[in-house]
Amino acid sequence: QVQLVESGGESVQPGGSLRLSCVASGFSLDNYAIGWFRQAPGKEREGIACVSNVDGSTVYADSVKGRFSISRDNAKNTMYLQMNSLKPEDSAAYFCAADYSYLRTYYSGAHYCRVYEYEYWGQGTQVTVSS
Repeated sequence: QVQLVESGGESVQPGGSLRLSCVASGFSLDNYAIGWFRQAPGKEREGIACVSNVDGSTVYADSVKGRFSISRDNAKNTMYLQMNSLKPEDSAAYFCAADYSYLRTYYSGAHYCRVYEYEYWGQGTQVTVSS
């Protein structure tokens, strides 16, 4: 059974840091595109950090560049999102995602961390940034 389970979300003050984790089971992450997305109340889910499984390139949303970092540990079958210098506008439910086929089929040199590119999703973990 394919499963992604996030953890690490909590309430934090502005300027603080958090590291989200996402453990995969039922498949091996190391051949998959991976991504982190977030969704605030009343807003669409947006991609914030993704890694291609074609060339290993990473893309970040402009809103998180220089503050967030995506990584994976293949030995632990886990992906991470390190979040620094958190702002109130970072408050959202955060979701991890993985996909094997989309970029391998359609990649043409650039990827854009879009929801429709990913097949497998975690259930989400809540991050709240507030003083």
